[in-house]
Amino acid sequence: MIKQNQPYKIALIGDCLAGGGAEKVHSILSFWFEKQGFEVHNCIFIDWISYQYAGSLVNLGKILPNATPPIRKAKRFSALKKFIRDNDFDFVIDFRMRQQFVLEILLSKFIYPKNTFYTVHSGVWEYYFPKSPLLANLIYKNRNIVTVSEAIKNRILEKKIDANVHCINNPFDLHGISYMKNESISDNTKFVLAAGSMNVDNKQFDKLIAAYAKSKLPSNGISFFILGEGENIDKYQELAEKLGVKKEVVFKGFVENPFPYYKNALFFVLSSRNEGFPNVLVEALATGTPVVSFDCFSGPNEIVKNKENGLLVEDQNFQKLASAMNEMVFDEKLYYHCKENAIPSTENFDINKIGAQWLELLKVK
Repeated sequence: MIKQNQPYKIALIGDCLAGGGAEKVHSILSFWFEKQGFEVHNCIFIDWISYQYAGSLVNLGKILPNATPPIRKAKRFSALKKFIRDNDFDFVIDFRMRQQFVLEILLSKFIYPKNTFYTVHSGVWEYYFPKSPLLANLIYKNRNIVTVSEAIKNRILEKKIDANVHCINNPFDLHGISYMKNESISDNTKFVLAAGSMNVDNKQFDKLIAAYAKSKLPSNGISFFILGEGENIDKYQELAEKLGVKKEVVFKGFVENPFPYYKNALFFVLSSRNEGFPNVLVEALATGTPVVSFDCFSGPNEIVKNKENGLLVEDQNFQKLASAMNEMVFDEKLYYHCKENAIPSTENFDINKIGAQWLELLKVK
């Protein structure tokens, strides 16, 4: 994309480039904007990188990592200010969580240009907004907020935050997924799948393991694989042993390419307390695998069409979740109907369609 014989300059600013959904979106969009001819610049606050990215990178996390917090914060703030000032960006997209509200007011009032777009990737209000509407107004007044779900957008509108609020779902490289899913895996057993961080209990793997143990799946030779790692894994392993499903519940740890596991699973299951726009559901569907998910806030009911590409379960009802797992396995007509619809149901989340929505929002032609 060219403006007056020069490419548009865009800054993509994130917490890091590893680990989470917002960071993955940052990564994907960096390549997409570069493909459209943008001059892409990335900036991160934490020195943690596992996702690839396009364009240049300013890693604030490397600045004085061993200094005292006040000195470190001051130096990084100064470096960010210089980064924004020297580049005169046409657009800035902020993917960070924003919990340090004094910092956010300073960024909004004195650093970020008018054409800054604040993304919101979680349904947990405190990750992005102060409790006080007045403080929220100070940060977001006359700004653009981009949410990943309609549910989050509607909640922001209800709170009457003074900003322009738009919804653009997370983008997915569906072509890349169709290629990566074909890698072979060594596991030949039948299994259902879950995935996520085990550092916090938001995914509720303990209750999910209990629901699996109560279902008919273990007695029918269907294992339960969990992708991911974290400090709670020992607790979950002990629970599986206590419930008599130690052999059936398999913790696979971090898997660099999870898509073959998505593809080979009977179905994917999500039991979170809350979400933003759960990438794992789209990723599973994109490999042709149906899903079973709580209808939690927010995102699942904007991805899953009940009994079309999966099953939506009453939020936080683990008894019904266990029943839905049984239904997905033993109702063959339902299962193959959902499986047939899985891949087509992801088409609107393709990077080219989502990217076009970003161009429209940025008013770039």
